[in-house]
Amino acid sequence: QVQLVESGGGLVQAGGSLSLSCVASGSISSINAMGWYRQAPGKQRELVATITIGGTTNYADSVKGRFTISRDNAKATVYLQMNSLKPEDTAVYYCKAVRWVPSYNYWGQGTQVTVSS
Repeated sequence: QVQLVESGGGLVQAGGSLSLSCVASGSISSINAMGWYRQAPGKQRELVATITIGGTTNYADSVKGRFTISRDNAKATVYLQMNSLKPEDTAVYYCKAVRWVPSYNYWGQGTQVTVSS
């Protein structure tokens, strides 16, 4: 089992920055990739950014150039630096850890990010 705890959400004005953190605990050696997803009211949960244990990253087009995902394997922590925030970035942000074999996804409880115009 893997437990994920997110932190760092909050309220920020458009154009501002926020940094999210997600700490994993438990069977962290089984984690192959981690990432951030978000869900706005009335919308489907969507990918924001992912990073593999080897450091390969992937971003949604909507956040490329503004958000940066990184991880500290020693601390079992993944970060999301969000710059130039827009009101449309408002959502609950969820941390996800992925185990490839056998396939399983772990989710955090989520942290609210609100960007005011």
